[in-house]
Amino acid sequence: MTIVSRIPRQIVAFEADTAIRSCTIQRMVDALPLAEDYFTDGGQVYLGVDFYGRHRRNVRSKKDTYTVEGTNSDLRHQIPGLRRRSRCFFRKMETLRAVLGLFIDAYNKFGEAKRKRRIPVRHKSQSVTGKYHKFRYPCFSVLDFL
Repeated sequence: MTIVSRIPRQIVAFEADTAIRSCTIQRMVDALPLAEDYFTDGGQVYLGVDFYGRHRRNVRSKKDTYTVEGTNSDLRHQIPGLRRRSRCFFRKMETLRAVLGLFIDAYNKFGEAKRKRRIPVRHKSQSVTGKYHKFRYPCFSVLDFL
């Protein structure tokens, strides 16, 4: 389970458990600074959690949970033990937590470096006074921060 901040796009809390429990999510929420809005999917487990700001359950849409879904996809892509249990798996929960902690630390440092070093790119069709809409990033990856 992960809790992701949209701005900056970083993983602010995570927990590895064998099941999704509202008490585990509550501990994660309690350990974080207060937020105005909390966005979750339509899972019933979130009904048992006391959020300190507005809780918005997106039952039919992913419009507010795309950031956490993308981050979870990055975790599954980079950590083989989260892909397929039949091929690669963690024998102990402590190992999974250690790998997640190390990777998430590198992931957050990568995101911060990417944010700081982005280079604005002007489109050919824009005038000299036009605004920048796209960014180019230096060549580095999350693995450079491990």
